[in-house]
Amino acid sequence: MKAKVRNLEGMDAGEIELPGVFNEPVRKELISRAVIASQANRFQPYGPGERSGLDYAVRSWGPGRGVSRVPRLTTGSRARVAPQTVGGRRTHPPKPERIWAKKINRKERRLAIRSALAATVSPEFVNGRGHIYDGELPVVVTDDVQDLHKTSDVINFLLALKMEKELSRTSMRYIRAGKGKLRGRKYRQPVGPLIVVSEDRGISVASRNIPGIDVCIASQICAEDLAPGTHPGRLVIWSSSAIKSLGEALK
Repeated sequence: MKAKVRNLEGMDAGEIELPGVFNEPVRKELISRAVIASQANRFQPYGPGERSGLDYAVRSWGPGRGVSRVPRLTTGSRARVAPQTVGGRRTHPPKPERIWAKKINRKERRLAIRSALAATVSPEFVNGRGHIYDGELPVVVTDDVQDLHKTSDVINFLLALKMEKELSRTSMRYIRAGKGKLRGRKYRQPVGPLIVVSEDRGISVASRNIPGIDVCIASQICAEDLAPGTHPGRLVIWSSSAIKSLGEALK
């Protein structure tokens, strides 16, 4: 299986032999497991203190007063400490000592990456994710893309690959539904193309101000880069050297 290589102007610059990982069957359940494990391992534990809701001077009034025998403040009559009372502690609060991390077998994780790579060359999966691109897949370019240092150069490069509709799609952001608007995540940003290189010589700095665009090194690629949100089929732009190093990294 071969793919065309294009230069920064979008013109043909030869062909390249694709590694066999692009012929793997797409296993959605494996991709989902790998992405969820990657997200869980970044989760920060949270929860109240061990004595939260218990540090009050309380005592029960005992029987014979016609009221419930719950702990009450010694300076008043309000109930405290008991979970079932107004102003009491939480019954089952989140525990800071909880282990959120999820484990996944090494072979299973690597198979998920290969499966996610195979989905990136399928127009069905790529268009199913919402990407707008009518060209051939995969998109392979020369190694000159690794040397781009200016944001305008990256934009011109993407326009030369006829991705103006994709850039227009990722430049739109939407107001999130629900209470997430109150918690520092008011807007929802569409995910755009992923640029995979073998060596970062300035491309990540040049593209970080373009909405939806991410840059990844081929040797550090993971399932979450290729299938954000567990949905396979991300539009990926490969440098020719990244394609060559890909087969060795996933053996």
